[in-house]
Amino acid sequence: MERRQRGRPRAFDRDHVILEAARLFWARGYSGTSTRDLTAATGLSTSSLYAAFGSKAGLFEGAVRTYAERYREIYARAVAEEDVHTVLERILVDSVDEFCRPSDTHPGCLLSSAVMTDSTDTLDAGTYFAELQVSNERTLRERIERALEHGELAAAVDAGVVAGLVQSVWHGLSVRSRLGAPREDLLAVARCTLDLIRERFTP
Repeated sequence: MERRQRGRPRAFDRDHVILEAARLFWARGYSGTSTRDLTAATGLSTSSLYAAFGSKAGLFEGAVRTYAERYREIYARAVAEEDVHTVLERILVDSVDEFCRPSDTHPGCLLSSAVMTDSTDTLDAGTYFAELQVSNERTLRERIERALEHGELAAAVDAGVVAGLVQSVWHGLSVRSRLGAPREDLLAVARCTLDLIRERFTP
């Protein structure tokens, strides 16, 4: 007789469920997405959804964390570049590429839609997003401070101001991507920002 496999077989593709849920949250917001919508999109029953994620809020938080970590990775890769202007380019250009990834593998910038405009007080996702942004900006500011120490930027430059400028542009690009701006337009804004920083802050 064949021996039965121990353990419970995986009944669903978690990555697929996260992606489909994220698409709904991106398009409709948290409150505008019902459990029925989620079960229809993911193919899970209500009981399976709750067993896997605990609640609709748990699924929402899982989606936010999954896609937010991609932006943390962009910053981590960027600050490893030797030239500070390449650091800034990698942050803005690579983020635009992430915002504009094909819809079959990415839900759009969930961070600038459901989290920023429609999370409830009972969710930790908004707090997580804020912490992520603070962490990314701190990582960037510390890299700019090192650039100042090595004379890559003019001595009078305020590292916090430059980091804040880049973060403000990043948020604007994120929102514009959600509103349907094409990749070429977003890249043009990113490159214009980089040119202005180079002209204004290079010794």
